Amino acid sequence: METFGEITVEVDAASHVAVVEIHRPPNNFFSLEMLGSIADAFDHVDHHPEARAMVLCAEGKNFCAGAEFQPANPRTTSAGAPSGRHIYDEAFRLYSAKTPSVAAIVGAAVGGGLGLACMPDFRVGGPGSRFTANFAKLGFHQGFGLSVSLPNIVGNQHALDLLYTGRRIDGKRAFEIGLIDRYVESDDHIRDAAIELASEIASSAPLALDSIRQTMRGHLAAAIRGATDHEKAEQDRLTKTADWREGVKAMAERRPPQFTGQ
Repeated sequence: METFGEITVEVDAASHVAVVEIHRPPNNFFSLEMLGSIADAFDHVDHHPEARAMVLCAEGKNFCAGAEFQPANPRTTSAGAPSGRHIYDEAFRLYSAKTPSVAAIVGAAVGGGLGLACMPDFRVGGPGSRFTANFAKLGFHQGFGLSVSLPNIVGNQHALDLLYTGRRIDGKRAFEIGLIDRYVESDDHIRDAAIELASEIASSAPLALDSIRQTMRGHLAAAIRGATDHEKAEQDRLTKTADWREGVKAMAERRPPQFTGQ
């Protein structure tokens, strides 16, 4: 087992599947550092001689409940660092990974956590899986490349519905609209089902698999880079508004927001 910050990687040489696990329970809120560690782990898997597919999973109650807010500066949600790196630089690195991937979605994938869930090639979930693109409820613009990744997975109309309303959907509904690729009846079996799918992928001819994936997904990294540049500009603009301040306050106070369009 290899460790990259709060991320572990374990490769099974028999199945050629790498399990990349996030260890920030119970909610696995992401930070710049954590996303950088996931990207480092993916790079390790890309260069591992025995790894042909990987599973992204998380320890704890939720897959990823969103960004880690910094109480002193809730605008940035730990997005940047003194070095000038931004969480979306790490998102680009994640989408640049070469190894086919499957996400095991136990619990919630919220906001930027939904963006992380949309990065792998496939998603496996169950009754307890929950998905929310809650940006508009915060007076915010979506990020993490969801402008590209979400409609690419569920289609433009379902993406608009999720982004406009900020509604939460469960695993069953996610499966109906294509956000989940494989649905299992018990949440206890989500990880096993994700590993099974990754093992099936890894049994294909490696060179053909690489070629097919490059044809089908090779354009995504550049598309995500362009999308996140726009998303960041819109987020920076909207965090100066009264609606953003109200959205954050309402979330903290667990009440419906009262937006004014200012």
